[in-house]
Amino acid sequence: MTSGQAAYESGHIAVVGLGYVGMAMAGLLARTNDVVALDVDPHRVNQVNQGRSPIIDPDVSALLANKGLRLTATTNPEDAYRGAGFIIVATPTDYEPENNTFDTSSVEQVVDEVARISPESAIVVKSTVPVGFTHELQRRYPNTPLLFSPEFLREGTALHDNLHPSRVIVSGPLPYAETFAQLLVDNAADPNVDVLMTDTTEAEAIKLFANTYLAMRVAFFNELDSFAVMRGLNAPDIVLGVSLDPRIGDFYNNPSFGYGGYCLPKDTKQLLANYDDVPQNLIRAVVEANTTRKDFIASKVLGTNPKVVGVFKLAMKAGSDNFRSSAIHGIITRIQQAGVTVIVYEPMLEENQDIGAEIVGDLDDFKNRSSIILTNRYSEELADVREKVFTRDIFGRD
Repeated sequence: MTSGQAAYESGHIAVVGLGYVGMAMAGLLARTNDVVALDVDPHRVNQVNQGRSPIIDPDVSALLANKGLRLTATTNPEDAYRGAGFIIVATPTDYEPENNTFDTSSVEQVVDEVARISPESAIVVKSTVPVGFTHELQRRYPNTPLLFSPEFLREGTALHDNLHPSRVIVSGPLPYAETFAQLLVDNAADPNVDVLMTDTTEAEAIKLFANTYLAMRVAFFNELDSFAVMRGLNAPDIVLGVSLDPRIGDFYNNPSFGYGGYCLPKDTKQLLANYDDVPQNLIRAVVEANTTRKDFIASKVLGTNPKVVGVFKLAMKAGSDNFRSSAIHGIITRIQQAGVTVIVYEPMLEENQDIGAEIVGDLDDFKNRSSIILTNRYSEELADVREKVFTRDIFGRD
């Protein structure tokens, strides 16, 4: 038996953080393993212990309703860490523009606590971190097995993407990394999963480059759409004609107000910061293209001389409750800076919440007050005021 197998078989699995990544990972592994989830938010912990999902994900909700799931949640680090074979870290690492890096303090805190409470446990970092972070952390904690395993999940389908992974990438000390990779493969619904074992620094780079490529693709079709709008051309025909090339493909090509969400904006900026003295043009262009697209959308909206701009929902796509870094926020700011009133219809928010704009809870009232309605993704709820709607949602999909 390898040291990795011994660590895994010595006890339960701990998952730190009950956001999209952590909840999907806990749900995946708790079908066949004892999992203890740790979160600082008592409300999320209570939700999980009551069989309710703290994130919007139909598969997670269905799984939690299954009484046979071997999952408990706690706010006590001692309960989660002590005796755990693997401790999976899925805490937030927000990007800080002031110093061009991720705030990794939550990850470092977990590693420090584990080294003190359960030093025999192997730690798997799932949080997105700067290139070279895990290697430096391993230098600081030489006796703690540290792995990095990037996640490739979509909000709203996170558990599905764990059950049907595009690939499994694990890095770190091989006995532990091999055991953890096999753990993910064994719990996947697909029998044949591509597995890549690599160094931690390469794995960190894979995560950032993969998300930057996706952002580049979004930016490309957005700029195609901007060209079509400015030249009075049929954008759907151009997108379809380009996408019929099998090397390009008819997917991930629906124009939007800009790439957003939790990962793409911060990961592209972090990758750009990591380039530092490395020659590049494309990565900077991907970052700047998102700003240009927001400027363009705002200018088209303001060009209609609206008295009141209505924003229909804040999430960047359907089936998501994540408003962070949604491209619509930047457009709202631009419109307000031009002196135009903005109102927002977002059923997930209370009317008295402070988001920098008035929240209107009644949809009919929202429609009546809006001169133009801005929505990143079209909804049939707006069918009766279609003439007011401004969207670049060509294909009606995310």
